[in-house]
Amino acid sequence: MYLNSKRFILAAATVALTAIATPTWADGLMTIIVNDPSNPYWLTEGQVAQKTAEKLGYTAKVSAHKGDTNTESQLIDTAITNKSKAIILDPANADGSVGSVKKAIAANIPVFIINAELNQSGLAKAQLVSNNAQGAALGAQQWVQQVGDAGDYVELKGPPSDNNAATRANGFETVLSQYPDLKKTGSEVANWDRTQGYNKMQSLLQANPNVKGVISGNDEMALGAIAALKEAGKLKQVTVGGFDGSPDAVDAVKEGTLAYTVMQPVATFAAKAVEQADTFLKTGKTGASSEKQLFDCVLITKENAAKITSPFMLAD
Repeated sequence: MYLNSKRFILAAATVALTAIATPTWADGLMTIIVNDPSNPYWLTEGQVAQKTAEKLGYTAKVSAHKGDTNTESQLIDTAITNKSKAIILDPANADGSVGSVKKAIAANIPVFIINAELNQSGLAKAQLVSNNAQGAALGAQQWVQQVGDAGDYVELKGPPSDNNAATRANGFETVLSQYPDLKKTGSEVANWDRTQGYNKMQSLLQANPNVKGVISGNDEMALGAIAALKEAGKLKQVTVGGFDGSPDAVDAVKEGTLAYTVMQPVATFAAKAVEQADTFLKTGKTGASSEKQLFDCVLITKENAAKITSPFMLAD
């Protein structure tokens, strides 16, 4: 399944670029720094950004910090040494990445943030992110429809250093707190990771054997939870919801093992960040009305999963 996901991801990059004009201007290197390309979400992010930059005439290099701010800092140093024209960055830490961004700015390299926000505005030329609050509300509302308005449930969360994790958890809580008979009996941080999702779900099951539902901050953790539930023979009794819209998650929705996923339009905003960087380098402006730009998420259920033609994008 994962190999198939990679094939689909390559297709996504192709689809995302069809509307981009033939390059008429080429000048230098654009550095793209993502989190961890072993996750299909970040793999798509890097590939789409790279192909967009190359389509516009740049040389593009993709690297990954894997959530480590020291590695991120070293990659920024490399981008500076290589005289990058612009940096497209998915930051490792909302606070901890600020110093790296300031280094790039001091070297007169504009930085464009994607996916995960910085906690300081006015540094990056643009921050393009999913509307995580809107997506979390969509997911939680669907989760209640499928789980019901009473019973025990548990939650899998992303890393505390990522603002997206807190925004999604708060969005879930805003909806689910309206149902007093829904009781959250356990919560674990699984760091967006499938293996950790599996391990944490095993622990949560031991402590909460009567759980009816699992709400997860991303698809990888949700898929890990599904594996643990299947192994325990409880998957048919427990509803699991995800967030991202990854290929494996969409397949799981089609199969009925995952109740839904909330698709982030990562292919869209990764391409737009590069286009705005190109516009800024040419004109001194991004062409956007504000630094922070939100992109609405889309709920994927069994009813519309067939419309997914490539990762993180819907058919027209």
